[in-house]
Amino acid sequence: MDVIHSAMWVSDLDRTLSFYVDELGLEKTNEFVSGDGATNVYVAGDDGTELQFKHHPEHDVDVDADGFDHVALAVDDTDATTERLVEEVGCTLRRGPLTSEGANARVAFVEDPDGYGIELVEELA
Repeated sequence: MDVIHSAMWVSDLDRTLSFYVDELGLEKTNEFVSGDGATNVYVAGDDGTELQFKHHPEHDVDVDADGFDHVALAVDDTDATTERLVEEVGCTLRRGPLTSEGANARVAFVEDPDGYGIELVEELA
C-alpha cells in the first residue's frame, strides 16, 4: 500500500500554487474541475506523492476544523529554507529551527498562505 495524496481546501488557489510551486519547488502535476465546481490542482515532489489543493469560491476554509496538523517536506537546509520563507515570503514561524534527536533531523514548522502547518525536514547524517 502506498500514500497517493493528501487533499486540502484552500482559500486562494493562485497564492497557494505560488507558495508550493514557486517558493518550495514542487511541480504541478494535474488540474481539473470536479462535478461540484471545485478546482482541483495536484503538486508533487521528486518521489511522486502528491498534495491536492481544492478551491471553490463558496467554500469557507477553516484550517482548525478537521484536526489536520501538518505536511512534512524534505529540504536540503532547514535553517536557510526557514529564514528565506520567513524573511522573503512572509511565512509565520510556528517553531524551530531545532534538532529533533528522535527523528535524527533538523526541523522547523512554518505556515502556508492558509495557515496550514508545514514541517521542513533536513535529515541528519
